[in-house]
Amino acid sequence: MSYSATYLREVAEIAGQVSADEMDRMATGIAAIRERGGRLFILGVGGGAGHASHAVNDFRKICHLESYAPSDNVSELTARTNDEGWETTYRAWLQTSRLCADDGLLVFSVGGGSREHGISMNLVLAMELAVEVGAPIFAIVGKSDGTAASEAEVAIVVSCPAERRTPHVESFQAVLWHLLVSHPALEAQPGKWESVESASG
Repeated sequence: MSYSATYLREVAEIAGQVSADEMDRMATGIAAIRERGGRLFILGVGGGAGHASHAVNDFRKICHLESYAPSDNVSELTARTNDEGWETTYRAWLQTSRLCADDGLLVFSVGGGSREHGISMNLVLAMELAVEVGAPIFAIVGKSDGTAASEAEVAIVVSCPAERRTPHVESFQAVLWHLLVSHPALEAQPGKWESVESASG
């Protein structure tokens, strides 16, 4: 079997293992943030930061949910990294934003962060702040033993071969947040092409 055939077979298998019930729970939980007037802070590093920026747009525009990604503010992020160190950047950003119990975090991470191993500590410290203030955490990750999976109200762990963990997890983060923003519990208006095709159909 070719590499492409193997990869695509794995994609189909992974999709079949994602719990639809847990995705519904995540959609309902995030919708509850909007209903109580809270904000959704979307956190990621590397590819996850790129996902966060795109997802902020979708949650704001399609779901009418006030959303932010700390990684979008390059000036503040680099100033905090330069002056105080990378590990505290997201936590400090959330403290300045007065993260509270009405708000929530959505975390995109391959490993989910680990205090034990000192991995993605900026995510770990941010999630610890959310726990301290009572803000719910939602996560789409690739490992069940990371901080995100253990602290999240709902965590989707993308089950995939270890040798292709990063590409599969990052791919499914995009698949699943698009599921969320189009979910009936969250979607407040259709996407542009959906509205055009509905009007012409």
